[in-house]
Amino acid sequence: MNKVELTEAVKKQLGTGISKAEAEKAVVAVINSIKAGVKKDKVVQLVGFGTFKVVERKARKGVNPKTLQQIKIPKSKTVKFVPGKDFKTKV
Repeated sequence: MNKVELTEAVKKQLGTGISKAEAEKAVVAVINSIKAGVKKDKVVQLVGFGTFKVVERKARKGVNPKTLQQIKIPKSKTVKFVPGKDFKTKV
C-alpha cells in the first residue's frame, strides 16, 4: 500500500462526508506528527499499533561490493518500528 492507497482507505473509512483532499490532509498530518514526535521525544508509541523509536547503530566494518575493499562504517542513528501485540496478531 502506498500513500495514495492509504488516503483512499482513510476516505472510505470516514465515509461520504469527507473529500479526498481532506483525507490526504489527515494522512499527511499523522505522518508529520509521528516524524515530529520521534525527532523531539525519540519515541512515539501508538497503543495497538506499535512504537517508533530512535536507535543508535554502532560503528562497524563493511565491504565495498564493487572493489571488495574493507571500509569503516561510522555510527549512526536510525528509526526502528516495533509492531504492537494487536497489530502482530492481525498480520
